Amino acid sequence: MNAVQTYRYLAPSTLTQRSLALQTSGGPTPNPRFFTGFLSTGQAAAVALLAVAEVARTRYHRPVSPASLDPVVTGSRDRLRFESFSGCCGVYARLDVLPAGLDGDVSEHGTTNVDVNTPLREALARVGGLDPLHLSVGPDDLTVSTLDGAVVEKKVPLPVRWLRGFAEVQVLAARFEPRAELPAAEAATFLRRLPRGGDRSVLWVVPAGRSLRLTSRPVAGAVCLAGAGRLAALHPMLRFAKTLRVYGPTVAAGTAPVPSVWELDTGALRLSLTLSPEPYRGFSGEGAALAALAGDDVVDDADLISALLSWDPTIDPDRLAEQAGIDAGRVRGALAQLGTAGRVGYDVADAAYFHRVMPYDAGRAERDNPRLVGARALLDAGAVQLDGRSATVRSGDQVYRVRQLPDGSHTCTCPWWAKHRGQRGPCRHALATRMLASERVEERV
Repeated sequence: MNAVQTYRYLAPSTLTQRSLALQTSGGPTPNPRFFTGFLSTGQAAAVALLAVAEVARTRYHRPVSPASLDPVVTGSRDRLRFESFSGCCGVYARLDVLPAGLDGDVSEHGTTNVDVNTPLREALARVGGLDPLHLSVGPDDLTVSTLDGAVVEKKVPLPVRWLRGFAEVQVLAARFEPRAELPAAEAATFLRRLPRGGDRSVLWVVPAGRSLRLTSRPVAGAVCLAGAGRLAALHPMLRFAKTLRVYGPTVAAGTAPVPSVWELDTGALRLSLTLSPEPYRGFSGEGAALAALAGDDVVDDADLISALLSWDPTIDPDRLAEQAGIDAGRVRGALAQLGTAGRVGYDVADAAYFHRVMPYDAGRAERDNPRLVGARALLDAGAVQLDGRSATVRSGDQVYRVRQLPDGSHTCTCPWWAKHRGQRGPCRHALATRMLASERVEERV
């Protein structure tokens, strides 16, 4: 399912001998130009842009013909960010062009889709080592062409899965910590000896001196590497990188597969790939954002926090909590809600949220999360009966038992929980139980 918006481009994206012009579809004002200038490392930037575009065109699970999806670009004070999801939504790619990579000013702030078409990809591939690369994002005018002139009008479908993926990735990544850092030579050696192509195995890596060692089982300090072939988009950037950093959540023996972030840093650019826990799993179905979206105040909180967001490169939840007069937990719930509308992301390198703008309202969270819709329907029907730390939930002709575990998570006797064992977020019965228990606590306060 796609959420279709109509975008109008001034002209196709082009690359001449001296400049790259990425045509955008607009932002706060019609066709804004929010960056004009050179990228200080032209060839590396061209290779990185191609990597982000290539991820958008690739389906790593059950490969088919390439998708044709346009990466998202955000200008935010001192940097540019290019983002995409793979066609299967299991890989999230982001290129951060840092202040050292920009020879120009971000004069406007906004987010749009860029037209990375076939001629542009071919042109970027021809950028040489010392070739200048001039980037102009967001022309001010609209040109329409017929046989007597040029008219460019293009519809860009942004899949609903991408919006849900943006929300899930920022919630998951906020739990990550740096796990390893490799110098360029060791990073190249490690990445090049990984399985290629359609490898679907789930491996784990642990620091070993200046490199990483593969293991088949999780141990303390390990990072999950699911479908190592999905890191192929990093390979062209290895010649420019200074370091490879790896991020992931805390794991222990017996931990189920989890996501991970693999980031190449050149000093001026950061190219990162976030991998889903298993090659067949897309981020849009992970369910990590559901708990944060379940609160009664989350929609109002999201409206409040949205009004306080600025175009700073990072977002400080504690500062927002102080400004809004609410606790940091509610701020993170509001950010999850805004993330469902694509308005915030999370940068593991900065350990901070960042702001983007998409043409979607935060109220679409419930429409795009069937489990959340189902949980609210169960509550409205009075189908949940609490019994201490357990609950009985009636769903149609079926009756399920939900039990809260010591760590705050829930188990359920429904087939969905039996299949996923809590690895894809809560089922609707557990979510409804959690929501009702929270309401009862608030009533007693």
